Amino acid sequence: MRRGPQVALLADGRRLHLQDGPIDLIVEAFGASEAVGAAYRAAAQRLDGLLDALCQELPLLRAPVSPGSAPPADPVGRRMHDAVALYAVEDFITPMAAVAGAVADAILAAMVEAAPLDRAYVNNGGDIALHLGLGQRLAAGLVGRSERPSLFGRCEIAASDPVRGIATSGRGGRSFSLGIADAVTILARTAAEADAAATIVANAVDLPGHAAITRVPAADLQPDSDLGERLVTRAVGPLAPDEIDRALGRGLDRAERLVGAGLIQAAALHLAGQTLVTGRHAIIAA
Repeated sequence: MRRGPQVALLADGRRLHLQDGPIDLIVEAFGASEAVGAAYRAAAQRLDGLLDALCQELPLLRAPVSPGSAPPADPVGRRMHDAVALYAVEDFITPMAAVAGAVADAILAAMVEAAPLDRAYVNNGGDIALHLGLGQRLAAGLVGRSERPSLFGRCEIAASDPVRGIATSGRGGRSFSLGIADAVTILARTAAEADAAATIVANAVDLPGHAAITRVPAADLQPDSDLGERLVTRAVGPLAPDEIDRALGRGLDRAERLVGAGLIQAAALHLAGQTLVTGRHAIIAA
């Protein structure tokens, strides 16, 4: 029998840790103590059963989305589907590309509905949903490879900005990537939308056919992967400066198209110590 969600305050007494299977959240709320307590209880309650509901529709969530395809019944699954459907015409993508962001959005929505908060965030492995009350601001650092974490940029988001989601994708993350980016961070209207866009842009940072890049079928690493037999990046050897520029340029072109279409607000692309940024929101490279 599967255990239910695990709920505990971290040692600092301010942040809440929520965990259920692969869902691993760090939550922090700011405001009156009564409001924060109510928000944390609502977060824990919303997580209870969320994973089970997604698992009931897992075959659909792992299937590629096509124009006009039916969305899942579960509201979190629908959020995942809607976030990736924007890319279904041009790209292979499944709702799983937005799962971390969609879960963060759902937990944050429950918190904000439960209590008046000054600001709050739900961090689901680097995919972050934000709430900012009137006049509030939040600063965020952009972190590269998970095995060697370091800041490659930073940004500050104000309540007046249209950004309420931050997500990072790349070959060093929890999910597989078709590209070679160390990290791509996206700022968007929601965490689910940022999550989907980060996947798309990270996949575009690439050097197809390059001998220094090791790729294997996703199914060889994870038999039930939504990517099936598609080749995912496992290692990237030394690249020449012009090759790094070319790979980043491919991703930057895609990111700029997404900014122009209003699908994202900003992007930061990081590979082999080099960072490119684009968008309507200021991201400062480290």
